Amino acid sequence: MFNSVYKNKKVLITGHTGFKGSWLSIWLNNLGAQVYGLSLDPTCKPSNYQACNLQAHLKEDLRVDVTCKQDVITAINRIQPDFIFHLAAQALVKDSYKDPVKTMMVNAIGTVNVLDALREIKNKVTVVLITSDKCYHNVEWLWGYKETDQLGGKDPYSASKAMTEIAIRSFVNSYFPQDGNVSIGIGRAGNVIGGGDWAADRIVPDCVKAWSEDKRVDIRSPKATRPWQHVLEPLSGYLHLGSVLSASGLHHGEAFNFGPLSSSNFSVEQLIEKMAIFWDKVNWNDTSSYTGHVHEAGLLRLNCEKAQTFLDWEPVMNFDETVEITSAWYKSFYGAASPCMHDITNEQIQGYVDLAIARGRKWGN
Repeated sequence: MFNSVYKNKKVLITGHTGFKGSWLSIWLNNLGAQVYGLSLDPTCKPSNYQACNLQAHLKEDLRVDVTCKQDVITAINRIQPDFIFHLAAQALVKDSYKDPVKTMMVNAIGTVNVLDALREIKNKVTVVLITSDKCYHNVEWLWGYKETDQLGGKDPYSASKAMTEIAIRSFVNSYFPQDGNVSIGIGRAGNVIGGGDWAADRIVPDCVKAWSEDKRVDIRSPKATRPWQHVLEPLSGYLHLGSVLSASGLHHGEAFNFGPLSSSNFSVEQLIEKMAIFWDKVNWNDTSSYTGHVHEAGLLRLNCEKAQTFLDWEPVMNFDETVEITSAWYKSFYGAASPCMHDITNEQIQGYVDLAIARGRKWGN
């Protein structure tokens, strides 16, 4: 899998205590990597990091703020990683309105600090920097955004991701030549769902928390359409991009969209209706008419043809399978048996890999 490039390699994951970072840490551990985590404490309770007892499965578990430049430099210089996956971020649109400066510091300057630390690295290192589909200047057109489309941001979160992309491009052009020891790729994805996400003001966590307690959940934008995908889908893209960069150096400095097929965009309401199949009691309120909601995009699509053409990457699961596996994880967590969620997560990763191989995905070989 991924040409075995991660086996016995030192892999540093920033933001490993977060939702995507914790899943990536577990997957890389399964691939035989020595996984180092660099992050703050989890920002929500419960968290996937805690539910899966991730600390017990890491080579090192470091508490470092990515906005502290010297701490980032010191950690990277000491570890001398073979791979870096940079996911540390302030990931919530609503929080970006509350504290735009913090959002831009973490997302933009935090990434700049990682890039600056790489200027001192002497060994060969492959870096995958994760931004977001929100980096595009979204005019809510019907077709998907390509990697060459205009960057922008109507809200502080989106702006912070566009700023991050500009900074990455500047560092690649100024400090990291094609034939150098640092290879960099950029992954853009958004609206991932999956077990272990308990971040505030997200559809799936809000629903499962409420429904597990037989409560009603408020839904701000039931008609909003998103490219829903399971968290393992973009992670497979990031891992595949890292393996290609490491093996060949191809696509150094380039960005790739990782998302579902364009036909897989569904509204929030459709997502809830599909989730309702797997829950005994489902109650929700449409609060879209309430005043005071912050601006959120109504329509956002990604064009993933570049990843399909140049990386031979495609998503594995359809919408129904995505919702089913997500619901199954939470049903296990909230069930009476109290299973080991690390085992459940591993089982879902292996099931996803088996499905990818059966469906001919190149990275599964």
